[in-house]
Amino acid sequence: MAKTSWLERDKRKRETVEKYAALRAELKAKKDYASICQLPRNASPTRLVNRCIVTGRRRAFMRRFKLSRITFRELASSGMIPGVTKSSW
Repeated sequence: MAKTSWLERDKRKRETVEKYAALRAELKAKKDYASICQLPRNASPTRLVNRCIVTGRRRAFMRRFKLSRITFRELASSGMIPGVTKSSW
């Protein structure tokens, strides 16, 4: 499980991105890059990090399932993910 402080920081970043999304889009349409530089750093969506929805782990993230590889393997082995089976040949 990721540290609570990291999860809270990520949550704050997501809220900031959402807050400034409309203003950033408007400024980009006007090509006013000087004003975009005045916005907070965390208003940029590139600063967001994909995290596992169960554990908060950021590395080895599987976008399709929104899970880390470890959590994915546990859930898939227990049959909790529909349509996923262990391969055999």
